[in-house]
Amino acid sequence: MEALTIGKLAEKAQVGVETIRFYERKGLIKKPTSKQGAFRVYPNELISKINFIKKAQDLGFTLSEVKELLELNTKPRVTCGTVKTKTLAKVEEIKTKIADLERMKSSLEKLACACDASQDSIKQYKVQECFDIGLNCKC
Repeated sequence: MEALTIGKLAEKAQVGVETIRFYERKGLIKKPTSKQGAFRVYPNELISKINFIKKAQDLGFTLSEVKELLELNTKPRVTCGTVKTKTLAKVEEIKTKIADLERMKSSLEKLACACDASQDSIKQYKVQECFDIGLNCKC
């Protein structure tokens, strides 16, 4: 097994060294206890763990939620019911975000259409309100 310094770990996980240090401070990954000379040596398994953290963040999980997910593997009393409850709560949150994104998409499409149909000043369209109420354009 190759010994990974923080720089090599960062390179292999495609993150910056500061990201690894940040994850350590947040308790998402542990600081290594083994050393090679003056350098800390990180296990190869952290590459996949860091990739999981990044992917979970990309999917909308907060770092505290990611930490909870990672802790599910280490807590002996975690049941499928606990996992299911957390999962279903996230599904509902995602449904809400999808509805918001659909409304935003529709408003933006109407704004683009309105701009195609007219050379009027953009001020009349109240761009800052288009995500909440939509535009009255019949495109």
